[in-house]
Amino acid sequence: MEETNKNIIKEQIITDIKSLKKQIEMLKDKAALTAPDCSRCDLERSEALLDAEIMNKILNESIARLARLEYALSQVDSPDFGICIECENDIPVERLKIRPESVRCVACENAK
Repeated sequence: MEETNKNIIKEQIITDIKSLKKQIEMLKDKAALTAPDCSRCDLERSEALLDAEIMNKILNESIARLARLEYALSQVDSPDFGICIECENDIPVERLKIRPESVRCVACENAK
């Protein structure tokens, strides 16, 4: 991969990490606010529990993506960065610009 594309992808990773960290903090704050209140009626309590469950799922997925992005940032200068771990072909630069944490090409990802 040429250096210009690596730099673009590295900047994208850094931007995504900053954005995701802000999102995670916001989700943590919201998750704390959606704790079910025992004094609510059954329907309100069920809705609050569902909201909390959804919020925690989004939070967990965001934390997992943050870890993948941080790993991608640590690997972006490696000669193996941008090579599919399945078929060992180059992952298209356009895919890496959108999902810089990708370790598989689209074909291999869809074949999983």
